[in-house]
Amino acid sequence: MAAGRARRLLGSLWIALLLGQPEPAGAAARSSSQSLLTGSVVRTFTPFHFLVEPMDALSVRGASVIMNCSAYCETSPKIEWKKDGTFLNLASDDRRQLLPDGSLLINSVVHSKHNKPDEGYYQCVATVDSLGTIVSRTAKLTVAGLPRFTSQPESSSVYRGSSAILNCEVNVDLAPFVRWEQDRQPVFLDDRVFKLPSGALIISNATDMDGGLYRCIIESGGTPKYSEEAELKILPDPEVSRNLMFLRQPTSLTKVTGQSAVFPCVAVGFPTPYVRWTRNEEELITEGYERFLLLAGGSLEIREVTAGDAGTYSCVADNGNETIEAQAELTVQVPPEFLKRPANIYAHESMDIVFECEVTGKPTPTVKWVKNGDMVIPSDYFKIVKEHNLQVLGLVKSDEGFYQCIAENDVGNAQAGAQLIILDLDVAIPTLPPTSLTSATNDHLAPATTGPLPSAPRDVVATLVSTRFIRLTWRTPVSDPQGDNLTYSIFYTKEGISRERVENTSRPGEMQVTIQNLMPETVYVFRVVAQNKHGPGESSVPLKVATQPEVQLPGPAPNIRAYASSPTSVTVTWETPLSGNGEIQNYKLYYMEKGQDNEQDVDVGGLSYTINGLKKYTEYSFRVVAYNKHGPGVSTQDVVVRTLSDVPSAPPQNLTLEVRNSKSIMLQWQPPPLGTHSGQITGYKIRYRKVSRKSDVTESIGGTQLFQLIEGLERGTEYSFRVAALTVNGTGPATDWVSAETFESDLDETRVPEVPSSLHVRPLVTSIVVSWTPPENQNIVVRGYAIGYGIGSPHAQTIKVDYKQRYYTIENLDPSSHYVITLKAFNNVGEGIPLYESAVTRPHSVPDPSPMMPPVGVQASILSHDTIRITWADNSLPKNQKITDARYYTVRWKTNIPANTKYKTANATTLSYLVTGLKPNTLYEFSVMVTKGRRSSTWSMTAHGTTFELVPTSPPKDVTVVSKEGKPRTIIVNWQPPSEANGKITGYIIYYSTDVNAEIHDWVIEPVVGNRLTHQIQELTLDTPYYFKIQARNSKGMGPMSEAVQFRTPKASGSAGKGSRPVDIGPDYKPPLGGSNSPHGSPTSPLDSNMLLVIIVSVGVITIVIVVIVAVFCTRRTTSHQKKKRAACKSVNGSHKYKGNSKDVKPPDLWIHHERLELKPIDKSPDPNPIMTDTPIPRNSQDITPVDNSMDSNIHQRRNSYRGHESEDSMSTLAGRRGMRPKMMMPFDSQPPQQSVRNTPSTDTMPASSSQTCADHQEAESATGAYLANAQEEDSAQNLPTAHVRPSHPLKSFAVPAVPPAGPTYDPALPSTPLLTQQAPNHPVHSVKTASIGTLGRTRPPMPVVVPSAPDVQETTRMLEDSESSYEPDELTKEMAHLEGLMKDLNAITTA
Repeated sequence: MAAGRARRLLGSLWIALLLGQPEPAGAAARSSSQSLLTGSVVRTFTPFHFLVEPMDALSVRGASVIMNCSAYCETSPKIEWKKDGTFLNLASDDRRQLLPDGSLLINSVVHSKHNKPDEGYYQCVATVDSLGTIVSRTAKLTVAGLPRFTSQPESSSVYRGSSAILNCEVNVDLAPFVRWEQDRQPVFLDDRVFKLPSGALIISNATDMDGGLYRCIIESGGTPKYSEEAELKILPDPEVSRNLMFLRQPTSLTKVTGQSAVFPCVAVGFPTPYVRWTRNEEELITEGYERFLLLAGGSLEIREVTAGDAGTYSCVADNGNETIEAQAELTVQVPPEFLKRPANIYAHESMDIVFECEVTGKPTPTVKWVKNGDMVIPSDYFKIVKEHNLQVLGLVKSDEGFYQCIAENDVGNAQAGAQLIILDLDVAIPTLPPTSLTSATNDHLAPATTGPLPSAPRDVVATLVSTRFIRLTWRTPVSDPQGDNLTYSIFYTKEGISRERVENTSRPGEMQVTIQNLMPETVYVFRVVAQNKHGPGESSVPLKVATQPEVQLPGPAPNIRAYASSPTSVTVTWETPLSGNGEIQNYKLYYMEKGQDNEQDVDVGGLSYTINGLKKYTEYSFRVVAYNKHGPGVSTQDVVVRTLSDVPSAPPQNLTLEVRNSKSIMLQWQPPPLGTHSGQITGYKIRYRKVSRKSDVTESIGGTQLFQLIEGLERGTEYSFRVAALTVNGTGPATDWVSAETFESDLDETRVPEVPSSLHVRPLVTSIVVSWTPPENQNIVVRGYAIGYGIGSPHAQTIKVDYKQRYYTIENLDPSSHYVITLKAFNNVGEGIPLYESAVTRPHSVPDPSPMMPPVGVQASILSHDTIRITWADNSLPKNQKITDARYYTVRWKTNIPANTKYKTANATTLSYLVTGLKPNTLYEFSVMVTKGRRSSTWSMTAHGTTFELVPTSPPKDVTVVSKEGKPRTIIVNWQPPSEANGKITGYIIYYSTDVNAEIHDWVIEPVVGNRLTHQIQELTLDTPYYFKIQARNSKGMGPMSEAVQFRTPKASGSAGKGSRPVDIGPDYKPPLGGSNSPHGSPTSPLDSNMLLVIIVSVGVITIVIVVIVAVFCTRRTTSHQKKKRAACKSVNGSHKYKGNSKDVKPPDLWIHHERLELKPIDKSPDPNPIMTDTPIPRNSQDITPVDNSMDSNIHQRRNSYRGHESEDSMSTLAGRRGMRPKMMMPFDSQPPQQSVRNTPSTDTMPASSSQTCADHQEAESATGAYLANAQEEDSAQNLPTAHVRPSHPLKSFAVPAVPPAGPTYDPALPSTPLLTQQAPNHPVHSVKTASIGTLGRTRPPMPVVVPSAPDVQETTRMLEDSESSYEPDELTKEMAHLEGLMKDLNAITTA
């Protein structure tokens, strides 16, 4: 019975836990009326709080003080007091006693210079046994010091109706105890007489009654202390103007909300000033506002200050003649206030909870937490989160009690508390406070349903262990193997710690969890408990796991300091980091000009560094980062320093002179340009002298004045002036000398000048020359002339010139246009009467310049993958091609794409230009033009150049992996070429592995030829995740790898028996060649018996034709010269065999050299297949570039696995036969035409020409040996064009070919695939694919054909001269007639 009841109680607990999961802190209920469950009985939280808390107090020596305190609880609490954090022993204290309500009475406060036992911070502590303890806010008791005067009133006099101030400054804590007496009688304060908070007395609008002897008195409870007496005399007002001045100006204040602030402001003068106030430059209205009062003399009082009253206050005094202003700042501080108070919490042991506490105030309050009256010290299990909240991890029973959030700043403190109750495990946590759960009821919660509980989870393991988190996985309990409805709780703790924390899985059936926020290099103990609807089951065996150690990076370098050592250098010092330094390798010092965003850095080995080359008098920020073997540590805070000032580095700007009269000249200028001041400009230095003398006079100007009137000059004398800027460091460079001449006599400048006496204009094509004479009346000052002009109106534009000037040229006019011109003299009074004139500009009759000759011989020299040098010649230059005039050349270029019509241009002054920034492996066209003055040439003839290749700069894209239908252990990888191939892709490498984090050299490699975009991989493990990466390469190297793509192979559809795995042999399987087969090779489709018969008959017919041709050749070779040629032929053909060169590949399946076949290309598609690549058939083994054909119309694809261990055939001697004759390949497997014919010339023709004359003794071997053996192997040679074979004239192929036009040469250094290896040509005969006669008669796909180009002219001539195997026309006719008969028989057989 007891065991059943326990199980029911545990079930009730875990159901409640599951229901309470969404609660943020893991607790279930928060409310002041929530209930406590003892066993199964419900009761409420206990109310326990302060009714009254102590407040700050000010007292005087010998007085009595009461610190109020009162607490409420159902059980009467015990009250104690703390002073400065220490409990007071009130039982033995005769001056301090505890009052019945809990308040503290201090009798006869003691205070002296060396003994201050009563002054300090007091705190009330309330305790209820078996419940907990709470503490009040702290209150400060201040005891006023001994009375003393810092300043005393002094005798003064004041005009009647004006204002006076009598000072009486005392220590701040005694200011409230100051009062005034006049002639030993108390002074009554009113609107006219006011006492400032400091103690000073202000008397405004003084009358005769205000005269007398004044003294101030300090009455602080003891004997009053009197100041010296001062006499105030009232003088009659003379009513003469007096300058406006302040007797007392406002000073900045800092006040707490709720206090009063007084800004004194007393101004005197005559007429009597009027005082007004502004706040933040806005008029402050005092009338009608109770909080803003205008006091005696103009002072401002602000009552009950709020945070919104902060700002800048200005006192403005105005008496009609002048205005003066004084400013002061008001700073408002706010005591801490709670925006969110902690709430009561229910919880179970091992849970995590959070007490929330949100406060505000100014300055920003600090928060500390108290539990049962003791400070909570942050640890691994007690943490301050989100600045103010308290988080308790892994609750234990002793955590129960009262928690208080105490917030404090400079102007106050406040506290708020909540209760934590730890429930027994057999008591469920109520999610919401039910109405029945009150203190008057004893209702019981419904017990949980009974039933079997789950057993312990199995195989708890840590699958992932990091520095700060661990992932656990487990298996379902034995009692519930399915486990779909089970949830799990994971309990964990540090080894040796009794606090246990709990983490629950997020959904039923989940069997893994990640435990976060662990400590590095720490041992933790984990156990897992499963629970079902009946409750929690057994716990798993504890599992100990140690987190990994964390990499120790250096902390911030302490005590970083920066100081300017010169105008252009700053020295920065710091100390070694205090934490995690472990062998500091070096430091990196970062610095940046203030306001900029380009931070620079320098490596430093020591603890100081001086940075030079900085700007003068400029602010820079500096920070330091320490490095150890693990990398960079934490950066220091930025320190800002300004470089030292220096003399200005540039002169002032725009110095102008204005002659005022016969004895003075006005100078005006602008400061030096920004960035050249090198400090604060403190003034300017002016030097001037007579032009006829070298000695000069210096006159300095302070401040930022930008003008100066130089007086006392001589009449009719020319003076020169220059100005220099000053800083505290000295004088900077001066301006150039500027001259002006004083007037001969003081002319009249009370009126404007008269009209100029004459005006003449002389029009040109695009300009008009204007000349004039001054006004006839020379007694009026003329400071300059204003010239206005425009087409049809003179007001379009105006130009002002100096008074000495007599002519001016108006530029940039339109030819053949009618302009109206006006001329006016002006002075400081204004402009005089204008004089008008008109003119028509001349027509533009200058002939267009003849064009220049374009540059010739433009050549493009490729230097790199992105640089081409363009050179040219200029026939308009001398023979030495030396440029002596101002001509320049314009180079333009673009890619050689018809759709691209956008050119880029650049100018050059030499006969060459380096074009950079081009794209790799791109054909560009270039042209040049020359410009000299207004003459330009046309564009030259274009030159072309293709930039060199570059390694691919992007990986293959669109990588996908799919399973092959019907073959679960075979997958197909597809991809697209890189976006930035930077050259012809010669191959791909597929990396795959079952571990994505494995080192790259541990991945399996599958090479693929460059024209393939798909690949099969066989013999993979079933139901296994694989990761694939692809890397492209060209002739310059390997590009970057693609991102890893994951693919899981499918599960096995059936079982082949224990201990064995069935071999994946499908209908595409074919026997290996030479007894070896790649595990990842691509099988080809098998031939049925009919196809085999067709192949055998076809090979037989072809063999007969070849034997006849060989017999004819052998009868012609009799001379010794021919024997030498035959020997040479053997050596040449030998060069076609594999010699360990990985660039060689095997030829196609079957080649037929037939003189009666005419090749015509078909299916010339305008867009070539992106998978297929046109490649010229090489003339020898050095020219062969391995590519591949994808020519299988079915899913079965013929491919080369490209593995290093696979062998390849050598080139047969037929590859070198008759280099000028067409070659044809006839594949016997069905493949559609996939590309057009491309005839690519080759430069390597010597092997072909030499082997052309002697191939008879090798034909049989070639046909039956290497080539026929190759029919079974995949062809990795060049991609072949497709052509239709049609009958033609039997002798057409014997015509001597014409010399082809010069074409692009074939680069023998084309990229190749180095993974191909050599293999002997002797394959077994049984593996040769044959064709029957019947097959030839059916509809066949077009045969791929390669048409080599003819040799160069010299080589062709040499071949025709040296070859003695050339036939006479009669003999050739006979032979061909015989061959034609054989072919007719062959056609008859195939069509039957």
